[in-house]
Amino acid sequence: MSFIKVSVKTATIVHGYDSHNQEIIEEFKEENFTTKLLSIDRLLSVSENFLLVSGSHGRVMYWEYEGGLSDIEALIER
Repeated sequence: MSFIKVSVKTATIVHGYDSHNQEIIEEFKEENFTTKLLSIDRLLSVSENFLLVSGSHGRVMYWEYEGGLSDIEALIER
């Protein structure tokens, strides 16, 4: 299993869908970044501002991260 070291803060957690097929979303306004070792297997998508990662119980999370897309690419390519 491969890991990358990233500084992130949770932006949004998607808990699933309601009876009208609308996402059940929990939004966060965290001020500080936390450094984590992230398993590359949890990484679903990367944009210039957010990582989309898988979580427990079928949830997905959008994490804001420090740096940019090229920084994440460099970490993954190591």
